[in-house]
Amino acid sequence: MTAGPVLILAAAALTIVAAPLALGMAGAVSARRADGVRAAIAGGWRCTAASTLLCVLAFNLTFFIQELFLVLPKALTPGLRPTLYHNNHSWEGTNPLAGLFQGTGALATLAVGLLCLWMLGQQRQRSDGMRLFLYWMAYCGCFMALPQVVIGSLSPGSDVGMAMSYLHFGETARVGAGLLALGLMPVIALQFRRPALELAQVREHIEGPGPRSRFTFRVITLPALLATVLVIPFRVPRELIEVLVVPLLVLLCGIPWIQAGAWRVREVTANGTSTAPPLAYLFAAALGLLLIFQLVLRPGIRFY
Repeated sequence: MTAGPVLILAAAALTIVAAPLALGMAGAVSARRADGVRAAIAGGWRCTAASTLLCVLAFNLTFFIQELFLVLPKALTPGLRPTLYHNNHSWEGTNPLAGLFQGTGALATLAVGLLCLWMLGQQRQRSDGMRLFLYWMAYCGCFMALPQVVIGSLSPGSDVGMAMSYLHFGETARVGAGLLALGLMPVIALQFRRPALELAQVREHIEGPGPRSRFTFRVITLPALLATVLVIPFRVPRELIEVLVVPLLVLLCGIPWIQAGAWRVREVTANGTSTAPPLAYLFAAALGLLLIFQLVLRPGIRFY
């Protein structure tokens, strides 16, 4: 293994594991030292369930956007005949541009993620349900895209790796792109702390390091863990590693930073409205999307 991949792997271990763990441990120490009463979290498990279902919806919609924008440029390219599936896409024919267009999916999801993150910060008068939906669309968009750049720097056969090859990226450029993506992960992830804490309905639920960490776990971290399991039915049938790797990467590359850094947010305002949509509606939406994935997309939709 050359020096470039070793550097990327070392930086990934630091960024994804060591640094958020150290930050989280510092938060635990700070919470232990802080005075105050342990506050209950308003909304209980209903808020956790709503956030989980919205995360499931956002993840699968984001993945659909990624695959759609991998297919559309190929559909407009002479010589390529692409097909869209529920968990992948394929194409027939040849054209040198096919390699470049393997990067358009990650580009589209990143653009959607950053747009939703911007929208999340512009208007705080939306219902909790809409804010949570924007939150998870922003999160999934950013953290479905950035890990692909890191993988592309290591694997020329991956989607973004093929785009890098088309653009004639040498080892230095690949390593630089991978390190840049790794550096952006904590920067972007930490932007998700304040919008999460602002979902609290009263100040006591987020006053102090301990309450802020507990609220974030209940509303963001635990739903993300549960959603990682619940997205599996949307992705089968496929090889187990392909079913699991994308949800796990989306989870591991950002959620630890949000959870570990929640205690450090200062002067946050509780803007929760208690207007999350009924769980029955969210469950029906998730079930409807699952049926579309398995009955409509799974057989394949040809774009030629």
